[in-house]
Amino acid sequence: MTGTQRRAQLLDVSRHLFAEKGFENTSVEEIAARAEVSKPVVYEHFGGKEGIYAVVVDREMQALLAALTGALEGGGHPRVLVERTALALLGYIEESEDGFRILVRDSPVAQATGTFSSLIGDIATQVEHLLADQFKQTGLDPRTAPMYAQMLVGMVALTGQWWLDAKSPKRTEVAAHLVNLAWNGLQGLERRPLLSRTPAPVPTARSRRNSLDVE
Repeated sequence: MTGTQRRAQLLDVSRHLFAEKGFENTSVEEIAARAEVSKPVVYEHFGGKEGIYAVVVDREMQALLAALTGALEGGGHPRVLVERTALALLGYIEESEDGFRILVRDSPVAQATGTFSSLIGDIATQVEHLLADQFKQTGLDPRTAPMYAQMLVGMVALTGQWWLDAKSPKRTEVAAHLVNLAWNGLQGLERRPLLSRTPAPVPTARSRRNSLDVE
């Protein structure tokens, strides 16, 4: 393998191990054994377990952030934006189970590269501006937009964490129910909610992650 190929292989192997066993229970020895290389090869590329974990987390954070911000680009009706955001997160989970499991785990190493909660906070900030504009148009107090943005994004994120293990119902159905609650409230829930339209396709989390420079 070239140096780039070996680095990519070590990242893939480590990503799977960190998702399966967590940071603390994964060793450099195990990474090396799974990749069929010697321990010095791992140290040469990443300087140790902390280094390779930081790269894995950073790549997943970038992939998920790109998917979520991409869902918000271009504006549109607020209901459609909620749909696209929910579908983007659920799509990432569906395609990148290992990556999402790593992101939602707490690890001291992750503090240096960001955490899932900090990423969700970044998304909430973007949603906040969209909500503030909508609130102004409908006569609601735009000063409450930050609070509602946290509620909305938090609801989507926690549902995604639950769906990671539940795996049912299918992604579009979960998104429809999320929008049903977010848009209609408990009092106005629809019995059989449907998405309002087929959202425009966005690059998958896998394609975004694979496009990142691993050098």
